[in-house]
Amino acid sequence: MENAYKKAGVNVEAGYEVVDRIKKHAKRTERLGVMGALGGFGGCFDLSAYQVKEPVLVSGTDGVGTKLLLAIEADKHDTIGIDCVAMCVNDILAQGATPLYFLDYLATGKNEPAKMEAIVSGVAEGCVQGQMALIGGETAEMPGMYGENDYDLAGFAVGVAEKSELLSADKVKAGDVLIGLPSSGIHSNGFSLVRKIFFQDNNFSLEDVLPELGGKTLADVLLEPTKIYVNEVLPLINKGLINGVSHVTGGGFVENLPRMIEDNLGIEIDKGSWEIPAIFSVMKEQGKLQEEEMYEIFNMGIGMVLAVSPGHVETVKQELNSMEESYFEIGRVTVKNKEAILFNEEQL
Repeated sequence: MENAYKKAGVNVEAGYEVVDRIKKHAKRTERLGVMGALGGFGGCFDLSAYQVKEPVLVSGTDGVGTKLLLAIEADKHDTIGIDCVAMCVNDILAQGATPLYFLDYLATGKNEPAKMEAIVSGVAEGCVQGQMALIGGETAEMPGMYGENDYDLAGFAVGVAEKSELLSADKVKAGDVLIGLPSSGIHSNGFSLVRKIFFQDNNFSLEDVLPELGGKTLADVLLEPTKIYVNEVLPLINKGLINGVSHVTGGGFVENLPRMIEDNLGIEIDKGSWEIPAIFSVMKEQGKLQEEEMYEIFNMGIGMVLAVSPGHVETVKQELNSMEESYFEIGRVTVKNKEAILFNEEQL
């Protein structure tokens, strides 16, 4: 007999099925410190397994924003979880923390177990890339709050750092060299504007193939998951080679780079020192945007920036080369003049 809760639009049995489906994905993410399995009232993690004298827990929480709307429209759900993890773990990495564990929150109008599994499989993949354990979460079926095909996804990451080794603004000095690590595309910021440019102001569809985008559909390019930088950056942090890190998210260069320096310092960026992916040029043209706006909104092809002492630059480059990680020397830290960030025009 159909129970009252099901008549109200909540399928408890489907919820049980989702938990069973995602256990194998969480299993992939297990690491030192994990206690128990999914299904308890809270996720547990044993911090005593780590030899940290003065442990500081560094936490980050975020969602995916309106990029979710494109995933729903494209009916592609297996990578959006990577975005959710990336937005959180890249932030705690920027503080110098070793990622430990992640929890997710997934709310939907109708619980479709296969779709929910696809979403959480992406979360698990992001956790693997971020060296974190997926130790818990919540899947909420909320008819009336969301349409049947709609869902929202958010997450919460925790890392640990030795108190004396936290990356704080006072460690970055004038003269430090800025090493930029390339983004995988737009990442997960600015999608309200992205959607306006392509689908409101211009009559594009997700299946359109623009010549500038190398034969890929707009869906392929716009839904490219956010790069997670843990494998490349954490070893450099652990070797004491990095003074500061900026995760280039919402607010682009203008807001995020000054966040890693003290008020008396400035940032100088050399335009043309890296290759800007074609999608940004397409958006600038189709959206009739000023170049200054682009750097205030988007990552422009650089997802993370490292501040490195001049004496460590060659070592950092050698380390990145050994990992086959691309990088660009994009500027430097200076004594502040007027603006917190100055762009040098490209030298032809």
